[in-house]
Amino acid sequence: MKRIVQLVFAVVMLSMLSGCGYNVMQAQEEAVFASWGDVEAAYQRRADLIPNLVEVVKGYAKHEADTLMAVTEARAKVGSMQVTKDTLNNPETFAKFQQAQGELSSALSRLMVVVERYPDLKANQNFLDLQNQLEGTENRINVARTRYNKAVQDFNTSIRSFPNNLTNNFLLHLERKEPFKAEEGAKAAPKVKF
Repeated sequence: MKRIVQLVFAVVMLSMLSGCGYNVMQAQEEAVFASWGDVEAAYQRRADLIPNLVEVVKGYAKHEADTLMAVTEARAKVGSMQVTKDTLNNPETFAKFQQAQGELSSALSRLMVVVERYPDLKANQNFLDLQNQLEGTENRINVARTRYNKAVQDFNTSIRSFPNNLTNNFLLHLERKEPFKAEEGAKAAPKVKF
């Protein structure tokens, strides 16, 4: 009789563990890290393209040094930040990273305004190729951010839902991940002046 009770207890425990979500939460956290890697790869692509874009524009717009310097400095600031998996758990560091990326985006926008002033530059095939690459990269960054936020949502929901929350509280102790948020003032549409 004691053996049957132990067997029933073991079967019940195994069935409970199979639904505890341990593996699901591990897989979802890895998906968050992989999505974050995609975001970093898109940012790296942009960082690699910017020096080429700046050099092409320099040849045409030598007296726009301030704008070119702002792009170069913003890129350097982004490049100097060390982002690790721990950054995803630290809202303050994550916000600094987002701010640096926002400054780079702003500097690139000012650079594109400079380009509008130089019709010869816009006609230059090298510049057009770089501009298309940069536009495509910005789109990739947006897609990577969206996918990252979806992975974060899935993960955060998983660690807070029953019975996964019990497994997380007693075994894993995983923390919520931070999603990307809009920059301050992003709700206002940018003003375009000609």
